[in-house]
Amino acid sequence: MWEFCRTQSRPRLEDLAQRVEAIATWDNLVLPEQQKNVLRNISIHVRQRAKVYQEWGFAGKEAKGLGISALFSGASGTGKTMAAEVLAKELRLDLYRIDLSAVVSKYIGETEKNLRRIFDAAETGGAILLFDEADALFGKRTQVKDSHDRHANVEVSYLLQRMEAYQGLAILTTNLKESLDQAFLRRIRFSIKFPFPDGSARVQIWQRIFPERTPTKKLDFNKLGNLNVAGGNIRNIALNAAFAAAEAGEPVMMKHILQAAEAECVKLERSLTDVEIRGWV
Repeated sequence: MWEFCRTQSRPRLEDLAQRVEAIATWDNLVLPEQQKNVLRNISIHVRQRAKVYQEWGFAGKEAKGLGISALFSGASGTGKTMAAEVLAKELRLDLYRIDLSAVVSKYIGETEKNLRRIFDAAETGGAILLFDEADALFGKRTQVKDSHDRHANVEVSYLLQRMEAYQGLAILTTNLKESLDQAFLRRIRFSIKFPFPDGSARVQIWQRIFPERTPTKKLDFNKLGNLNVAGGNIRNIALNAAFAAAEAGEPVMMKHILQAAEAECVKLERSLTDVEIRGWV
């Protein structure tokens, strides 16, 4: 019944947002325990909001600040979007990634209209809103020098109001936390810094990255953990290695991962070091 109601109330946001199929679980998420505890607290706040706000009277005591918002900051590929997926799957709610290029308009008043559509539609279905690269939309307010600056500040003020009033969960992700408007930071209930994975974390990511049905042979996860890249890059490397192995009619081996790692590093405009790939093949 829950799934049927969720489908029927699913907001129509296809032109401004992309619905993300939430398949990631807590087991897929490699994070320090402190960050995981904050994510669990976010889940608790969403689940218990009706009891605390309505039955226990907090909504009547203070009308402002009842919206549940979270800021996920950290480098690309450190698990910010995956964490949003984990929350959506646990809470059994739809997750929508906001297309900032479709939302922000150079025409005065259009950005607010687009944001109003997003928040109003999401309210009906209780969706989780994910604002990727939020610094582009939630940037620092500027000193007013002309009408465009004044309009930009009005947009930020409007966003603040809607964030506070939104009954669902709004998640902002950013690579540049320092570029966000301080007014937003003060009003965000949860803030999580996603660290770049260290060696032991990368080993765990490698151990979990291949599906059970993927044939592998003689993979040395400890050596793979020496590759100094983020989890998102590890996923790309694993996927490309699987394609190379499938084409060769072989199980995934270290040589396929080396080939894929070299290609990924070209994309990252960096070179593999001898320390990273020592003993791979």
